[in-house]
Amino acid sequence: MPIYEYRCLECGEKFEKLVRLSAPASEIECSKCGAQKAEKLISNFCARMSSATAAASAAACSTPT
Repeated sequence: MPIYEYRCLECGEKFEKLVRLSAPASEIECSKCGAQKAEKLISNFCARMSSATAAASAAACSTPT
């Protein structure tokens, strides 16, 4: 089961949820307010490399605020 990131359309809370691929959107419940109105977000991902490029890849993987 993949983990998806969501944003609640009621309170704006961002949260992650482990979701079955076949789960309907109505099953996604906000962890803060309990509303079942959430939008799936596009997640950033990072690939890390070893050796001399480790510092460069760590800097590239930092998420902006």
